[in-house]
Amino acid sequence: MPGPIVRVAPHEVHLSDPEHYDKIYTVRSKFSKDAQFYGGFANPNSMFTTPSNELHRARRGDLNPFFSRKVVFDHETMVQEKVNKLMGRIEEALDSDMGLDVHHGLRAVSIDVITDYAFGESYRLLDQPDLGLQFFTLVQRLGPAAWLFRQWPWVKPVVMMMPKKVVYFLSEPMGFVRDLQSHCKEQIDQLIEARSTVHVDKDREIEKSTIFTSLLPTTGNIDEATKTVVGDEAYTVLTAAADTTGNAMTTITHYVLSDPKIYKRLHAELKIAFSSNQVVLDYASLEKLPYLSCVIKEGLRLSFGVPGRLPRVVPDTATEFESYVLPPGVGASLEPHKLGLQANEKFPDEAGKSFCAFREGQQSLPRHEVSTAFIMAGGYAAVFDDRSSLAYCELYVTIGTLFRRFPNLQGNDLVGEELAYDDYFSSYTPLHARKLHVMAADPSKTG
Repeated sequence: MPGPIVRVAPHEVHLSDPEHYDKIYTVRSKFSKDAQFYGGFANPNSMFTTPSNELHRARRGDLNPFFSRKVVFDHETMVQEKVNKLMGRIEEALDSDMGLDVHHGLRAVSIDVITDYAFGESYRLLDQPDLGLQFFTLVQRLGPAAWLFRQWPWVKPVVMMMPKKVVYFLSEPMGFVRDLQSHCKEQIDQLIEARSTVHVDKDREIEKSTIFTSLLPTTGNIDEATKTVVGDEAYTVLTAAADTTGNAMTTITHYVLSDPKIYKRLHAELKIAFSSNQVVLDYASLEKLPYLSCVIKEGLRLSFGVPGRLPRVVPDTATEFESYVLPPGVGASLEPHKLGLQANEKFPDEAGKSFCAFREGQQSLPRHEVSTAFIMAGGYAAVFDDRSSLAYCELYVTIGTLFRRFPNLQGNDLVGEELAYDDYFSSYTPLHARKLHVMAADPSKTG
């Protein structure tokens, strides 16, 4: 039944008015995460899954320094390196009838950046022939397991104690959860081993501090409990980079390639700002370009790091929504997918799902209309909710470089379920669906 407030479970309501966003989801909100919903993930010690607001702030505070504006600019060279590698792959593929799989290529940029930044060593997915297909398949298959754990919470501790071969026999998605957990633990063990074998002079600071070396104790033995906590954060970092930033870049690329007018105007703006297509397109200059910013904002509105509801719990004081008073302990949520599409209703001359990269007379959009992919994703993605973030740096540098360097690309025609999302949690199209590829545009179809 449609309406501004709908009861979707015995103890949960769904809201449709974006004006409720700030009350529920901002960092200062007293609403906490739903423990059963977020308990469905296999990283209970991470910031992303922490129900307590106080503990969440503490864990978030440990990561915040790594995503400050200054630190992001200091590491921009790392982003530029990965983006240029993708551009090289595209150039090599333009003579191929199949073109290049940018669905996974754009996600590979995000993973190679965050692994270099977080672990001190990139996964180098951009160097792999399939651009990390096996890794992204692993991450995508985590979704069904989280759904099962959420519906039957007692299953998760049982699965975590079973031998991995037995888990795979019972449920392949649950086996993938165990695989990624093991992978993250190995990454942390390698960091610890590498650090213990490197001699550092007392009078000299370590030149390159990574996220996870900073979370580990600097002296003494590191116990298994600490390794588990840091491993859970690693689990979140990897899945968040693959799910949110990569999906946003793929969505933006698809819509720009689908509309020649947007493509032409975007390329023209970038060409004026950067006279050569071989120069470095720096983040500081790119974020000042108005049309590029509109394209990115609109892409964020229509990409969904998490398309489904994200429940929060009413705090100790009863709260009123739409003339209904909700008692403490009741769940309340908004749905990013509906919220993003609803933004267009403010512009009656446009269809709800259209991509319109320019709003006449409007330089910016309210926050809830702009960033459903990051702000509404919550948890780790909330680290990326301002213009100084690493995610925005990736977005501006990747999209800017792509459409400055290549004025005549075209994408394969995706239809139906190839553009639909499997709603387990993150925004993934079905595994068997065709993915976005780019190729040289047909000269007969370009003006």
